Amino acid sequence: MGKKTTILGLISDTHGLLRAEALRALRGSDLILHAGDVGAPEILETLKTIAPVVAVRGNVDTGEWAKALPLTEVIPAGPAMIYMLHILKDLDLDPAVAGFAIVVSGHTHKPGQTENDGVLYINPGSAGPRRFYLPVTVARLDLSVKPWEVEIIPLPVLK
Repeated sequence: MGKKTTILGLISDTHGLLRAEALRALRGSDLILHAGDVGAPEILETLKTIAPVVAVRGNVDTGEWAKALPLTEVIPAGPAMIYMLHILKDLDLDPAVAGFAIVVSGHTHKPGQTENDGVLYINPGSAGPRRFYLPVTVARLDLSVKPWEVEIIPLPVLK
C-alpha cells in the first residue's frame, strides 16, 4: 500500500465462492480490497496470489478464522484515503470530515458508485453465488487519473 498503489481490485460478498472469472478480472491489481462476507479463509489466500489483500468482516463471516478480520479498515492508496466496511448503513463517521476520499462497502449485492459531499462511494456488488436476478460483479478502481475511474466488471454466470 502507499503512493504507488493505483489500481485497486474491489470484491465483496463471495460467500465462500471465488470464481475463476473473478480472479481473471482482478489480475493486474496493485491491491485487492474485499468488502466482507468472505465466507472462507481460502478465498483471501487465493486472492493473495494476485496482489496484497485487505479485507473486512461481513455479517456471514462468523467462523473462528473471521475473528481476525476487522469490521472497518483504513487504506492509504495512491492519492486517496479509503474507508472500508461491509454494511454502508453502519457507517458511524462523516467520511468527508474525517478526510476520506472513498468509501468501499458491500452487503447489498448491488454494484454501483455514487458521490456525496466530495466522497466517492463504491459497492463492487457480489462476486459469489448469484442472488435473485442481480449481476455477479467485481470492480476496478484506477487512482492514476482524475477523476478516478471506477469500472464495474460483470462476470459471466452459467446458471
